Amino acid sequence: MNTENTDVLIVYISYHHNNTEQLAREIGGVFNARLVDLQNEEVPDLTDYQLIGFGSGIYFGKHHKKLLRFVEGLPTVPAIKAFLFATSGLCRLPLVHRFEKRLKQKVKAKNFQLIGEFYCRGYDTYSLLKYIGGIQKGHPDAEDLEAARRFASKLKNRIEE
Repeated sequence: MNTENTDVLIVYISYHHNNTEQLAREIGGVFNARLVDLQNEEVPDLTDYQLIGFGSGIYFGKHHKKLLRFVEGLPTVPAIKAFLFATSGLCRLPLVHRFEKRLKQKVKAKNFQLIGEFYCRGYDTYSLLKYIGGIQKGHPDAEDLEAARRFASKLKNRIEE
């Protein structure tokens, strides 16, 4: 993981095909962010950071339960800026799929100032999908990763204004 001295932290969990880790690395590269994988690492004091990203794959319509529990267990923070990101085998239809709803509620309840969200497709072989070879093989692809970098650049410009 990148442990450079930075004011941006990305906390993520990425199972199965490392789809979300790919996004974390791309977004994190724009900020020279510290990346923390919830599966393997301790999360540092969040108040040491000006911007925090929270991400995971989408499982049955919501972010990974370990990420949701992590955010739920956080103390209320001073107004720290935050963003959400995720990968999903399903196309996110804004009026139908509200993948971000639970995580967004939990982040806002802890006083984070939500300033952006990024979602893209990811190779998915979760549950019954494994029997058909999965869906969205090859995602995130180069275009998805470029979109993640553009998202991060826009966030960076916003917080530097």
